[in-house]
Amino acid sequence: MREMLISIRFFLRFYDKKLRFGMLDEFRIGPRGNVFKNKYRCYSSSFGALSETKSNDIQKGGKVILPPSALDQLSRLNISYPMLFKLTNSNKTNRSTHCGVLEFVAEEGIMFLPYWMMQNLLLAEGDLVLIENCTLPVATYAKFKPQSTEFLDISDPKAVLENALRNFACLTKGDVIAIQYNNRQYELYVLEVRPQDAVCIIECDISLEFDAPVGYQKQEVDSAPEQTTFGTPDVKKAIEDYMKENAEFSAFEGTGFRLDGRKKNTKSKKNEFDPSQVKRGIPNYKWKVGSITYNRNNTKPKVEEDDLSNNFSAFKGKGQALRKKRT
Repeated sequence: MREMLISIRFFLRFYDKKLRFGMLDEFRIGPRGNVFKNKYRCYSSSFGALSETKSNDIQKGGKVILPPSALDQLSRLNISYPMLFKLTNSNKTNRSTHCGVLEFVAEEGIMFLPYWMMQNLLLAEGDLVLIENCTLPVATYAKFKPQSTEFLDISDPKAVLENALRNFACLTKGDVIAIQYNNRQYELYVLEVRPQDAVCIIECDISLEFDAPVGYQKQEVDSAPEQTTFGTPDVKKAIEDYMKENAEFSAFEGTGFRLDGRKKNTKSKKNEFDPSQVKRGIPNYKWKVGSITYNRNNTKPKVEEDDLSNNFSAFKGKGQALRKKRT
């Protein structure tokens, strides 16, 4: 009888240990589950409990640090890899996001998150967060909206974002992620992800797009009329002669004369060559076989000057006296 009681106690202790570490599947008691679901006290990377290197690693990506007991439970469950988790605010169930895991070195009962992730979940230092494992589809498309116009100062923003996303495991629609570049932090709002609202971005071919940043105003540029370049003066004169020869009849383009013989004081309309009327593709009829013509815009702008000699001006003659002045 005594031996039976000892064996029962041993079994209960062993059963209690299995119960705490989630290993009931070995006894076939209840349904065989593969769900990891726990609550931890969350702290940001800048809380001071981590080294500077690990704190920077968390802050520049989208992964968390869990305690070693979480690794022990996950290793005994039939979960899919890579390890992805869904984080939910215990007080506000409508606030959730997704993340990966960086290391399992946190103290028991706590976990470390990037500060931008805590802001998305509306969490304060030491609040409870619910974490459970999940499986996400591979991403094919993502669209971001920078939260500042300073993001436009980056010469190649797409390459910078692709390099920064290597520190992330997944993306969730509606999150505001933070990336580090040149000792500065840039925030990006996740406008859209495909094929679902939460996707995995580990070892995938993803198409990235950007929306206009917050506060960006498009500058309206006055479109100047297109100017035709004719190259050397000889080419310009040849085109001008060609256009005059093929020009249609235009009325009232001649010159007028006054009855008193004086020159009129009005300027006649000059039949100038209008470059805007030239059609593209006019051949060079003076081209010779074996010759090469380099068209360069060497013409200098002409300054129009009024021809004052042809204009009548009153009271500008010299007067003559009938009597000579006495000396």
